[in-house]
Amino acid sequence: MNTILIAIIVANVLISYKGFNDPYFFRKYEFHIGSIRAGEQIRLISSGFLHADMGHLFFNMLTLYFFAPVVFNYLGEFSFVLIYFGSLIFGSLLTMLFHKDDYNYRAVGASGAVTGVLYSAILLQPDMMLGLFFIIPIPAYIFGILYLLYSIYGMRAKNDNIGHTAHFGGAIGGYLITIMRNPDLIQEHALMTILLAIPIVILFVMAKTGKI
Repeated sequence: MNTILIAIIVANVLISYKGFNDPYFFRKYEFHIGSIRAGEQIRLISSGFLHADMGHLFFNMLTLYFFAPVVFNYLGEFSFVLIYFGSLIFGSLLTMLFHKDDYNYRAVGASGAVTGVLYSAILLQPDMMLGLFFIIPIPAYIFGILYLLYSIYGMRAKNDNIGHTAHFGGAIGGYLITIMRNPDLIQEHALMTILLAIPIVILFVMAKTGKI
């Protein structure tokens, strides 16, 4: 396993474990709109290393473990780091944008960063097969589109505790940074590049028209 990937996973485990056992630490570094708007911008990043519970941590790190190698193999270590942290920040910023008036909004988790890595891997290798619900085989690009459409639904419904906005922001970060690091993708996978951008366009059209 790549040293950088190990370091990121270890950081998530250690910081999350500290948060599990220290409520003050957890509250001090979680994503909280009111605190961020009061000047605590560190929470935009620190919240990405905290998790709600062991299951949340395990699922995020398992997803990262499976898809990070695709990004490493295609783009290298530096680009992977850019995508991971860039997607984390994109997820936090999109959440700020959509929840800016909800001063009590709180969130934690590496989901934005991990979703960015996942979407980058799909963009780089759109024909790989993924398991929907870990069972049903489905092409990666279809999975990516369906995942973001579901995220839009979750953002509208607001009927669960999942940070759909951070997931979507992370995917945007992963998509944009991957294309910036490898612009040849626009020609090599032109159709897939367009298809994977469709949910992103839909989100911003819905936001512009007040439907989300």
